[in-house]
Amino acid sequence: MNEEDWRRFLGGYHDARPGITERFFGLVDESPYAWLAEPLRPVTGTVLDLACGSAPLRARLPDARWIGVDASAGELAAAARLGRGPVVRADATALPLRSASADAVCASMCLPVLTPLPQVLGEVRRVLRPGGTLAALVPAQSGLSASGALAWARVMYALRAMRQPWPNPRARDGLAELLRGAGFRVRSDQRRVFALRLDTPDAVALLVDGLYLPRLSKRRAQAAKQALAAWASSGRRLELPLRRVVAESFAVSGGREGDRPRA
Repeated sequence: MNEEDWRRFLGGYHDARPGITERFFGLVDESPYAWLAEPLRPVTGTVLDLACGSAPLRARLPDARWIGVDASAGELAAAARLGRGPVVRADATALPLRSASADAVCASMCLPVLTPLPQVLGEVRRVLRPGGTLAALVPAQSGLSASGALAWARVMYALRAMRQPWPNPRARDGLAELLRGAGFRVRSDQRRVFALRLDTPDAVALLVDGLYLPRLSKRRAQAAKQALAAWASSGRRLELPLRRVVAESFAVSGGREGDRPRA
């Protein structure tokens, strides 16, 4: 799938399923959002929530001047219905903030799927003040136990899929290296394995719907939901390894102050 097709799929996916990531994380034993928010809680200045979705992080950063940005009108409408704002519709490659105007950027589960990633990271670095914080949460490839790996293999077999075709697979366990290459100083790189509750057919359906699988047909998705619901009926837990990388920006050489309007 080329970049244009991927961007079209991603936009349609989130417009049709607003709040999908927040609902998916609602199945997790402990909140990944709370983990992501930890290094950002001391920030009282401007925090840009990149690809904010339905803005689940808004309430976890009450002392910050929070701004949510997303390209999906459906996701932003969901955030507005929940009273979470302010939010702005914008592409991650053209953020509507002045250079060096943000004290922090949070990026929840978005860096493996936003394209082109070098341009996205360049924009994040542009809007961050020197020394500003980037806190990113991404799915991890490593960390599964043997039984956990077998469980995920069963899920993907039911979907007849080898993997999720993310355009930036290195922005998972290799995210720290990518950030260093983009001019960030990495403060911490941690992995944590959460548990995803699959104790109802609705939870299994949410698991299937929450995966990025552009070629998954409605018929195959329904068959997978039925097969996995029977498998998970005894209250199964699915391991969910996530990685949190916290970094800080350097001064951007040649940056132009005021080259984008302030949100």
